[in-house]
Amino acid sequence: MKILISADMEGATGVTWPGDVEPGSAGWERCRELLTGDVNAAVAGLCAGGADTVLVNDAHSTMRNLRIESLDPRATLITGRHKDLSMLEGVEDPRVEGVVMLGYHVGAGADGVLAHTYLPNTITAVYVDGELASEGRLNTLVAAEFGVPVILVTGDDRACEDAARYAPAARTAAVKDHVSRYAAHCRPPAATSALIHEAAREAVALAGRRERPAASGHRVEVEFDAAHLAAATTIIPGVVRVDTRRVAYASESAYAMIRCFKAVTVVASAAVEALYG
Repeated sequence: MKILISADMEGATGVTWPGDVEPGSAGWERCRELLTGDVNAAVAGLCAGGADTVLVNDAHSTMRNLRIESLDPRATLITGRHKDLSMLEGVEDPRVEGVVMLGYHVGAGADGVLAHTYLPNTITAVYVDGELASEGRLNTLVAAEFGVPVILVTGDDRACEDAARYAPAARTAAVKDHVSRYAAHCRPPAATSALIHEAAREAVALAGRRERPAASGHRVEVEFDAAHLAAATTIIPGVVRVDTRRVAYASESAYAMIRCFKAVTVVASAAVEALYG
């Protein structure tokens, strides 16, 4: 049985501050080890539960965060960018039977540790089919289209509460409790490792590919913190401005939805001015 781990960083053990996740900073160097520790705990738990292969996709920022020299040898790693399915690269493998969303967080517009959706700021809310959507919700729609269930989500307590809405059958493991966007009650690595290990072991029972459903369309609305960013993204075919700071597009599938969303974030990032945003 093969399981995919999509490893983000904001929801990892001990992470609370932008400097903890900003590539190249001293905090990021330290927290890379904490993230790798969370991943290793999940790998060990998945294998204890019956998985024989674990594929880890580094899903944060430059996607070069995990220390492969410290990675559990029972896992293999997808590192670097750019990837066809971004955070969920690997789910298209027909041998993958479950997805673990590790180190996840709530989305822009919600209250949680380092809350955001793809971009650390700039985007203030993302709505999919009328519901406020986190990265977890977006990626779950993609996984479902490939017939792969989400079996475990780890992050802060708010991320786990969010997961109960988009993947209600999945196990959760809260490694910290939200205090504010930049503060949390954090459990030490020894405690979170045990927590993740046990949740991952139990989660394997939820794995198993489903029959792939027919692709279904989705409507996405993206709200920005500045009007010119909404204007800039309308260069993308199908993206239209629906309000001063909001754009929308329709997609025929979750696969098309996530790829267009990635394009929106890339164009918006390029349009941000250093001081005025």
